[in-house]
Amino acid sequence: MPTLNYEFPAMHAAALPVHVGVVASGDLEILLRPPGSSDAADRATVRVRTSVTGFDTVWRDVLERFFAHNPLAGRWELNDAGATPGVVTLRLRQTAEAAGGNGPDA
Repeated sequence: MPTLNYEFPAMHAAALPVHVGVVASGDLEILLRPPGSSDAADRATVRVRTSVTGFDTVWRDVLERFFAHNPLAGRWELNDAGATPGVVTLRLRQTAEAAGGNGPDA
C-alpha cells in the first residue's frame, strides 16, 4: 500500500481532533490531530495511505488546492480506498469544518 507524505504552510491550528469518513470501497477516512508540542504550529503534515498506485500527482494537486484555501495546521492522516478527487475534497472540507478551522472555506 503506497504511503505519500506532504507538508503545507498553515495559518490556523485545528482546535479539535477529528475523525471523518470510513475506509471502504471508494471512500476515504481522515484523522486530524491538532498540532502537539513537538509539531510546527504553522505546518500541515499530511500522510496518505492509498490502495491505488500511480496517483501521486493527483493527490498533490488536490491537497495543494485544499490547503491554499484552508491553511489548517495539524497532523492529517488520510486512509484511502479508491476515493475520487471529489470525495477527497468533500472529506477534507468536512474535517476542516469539524476541527474548528478558521480558513475561508472551513
